[in-house]
Amino acid sequence: MSAPVVLCGGTSETRPATAEIQAIADKVKSQLEEKENKKYPTFKATEYMSQLVAGTNYFIKVQVADDDFVHLRVFQSLPHENKALALDSYQTNKTKQDELAYF
Repeated sequence: MSAPVVLCGGTSETRPATAEIQAIADKVKSQLEEKENKKYPTFKATEYMSQLVAGTNYFIKVQVADDDFVHLRVFQSLPHENKALALDSYQTNKTKQDELAYF
């Protein structure tokens, strides 16, 4: 049996969100609220994927209500660049069943 092939720039498998991923989501919450012009009292990261580029893209599924989810794409630059986390893109009107995928 051969070893799995890892493509540079490819996304990881979807994994359950960790405390670190929740912290990343929390740091960009205000950016999302500003773009959507609404507040999210519930903001719980449930799962994520990552992609190594010149930094890291995080694709995070976040529960914002009982069956209302958003998908976030957050960019974390390389440490020496010393830049804040950036909400690069997002998708609203998602459900728990919607697959987290590259966007």
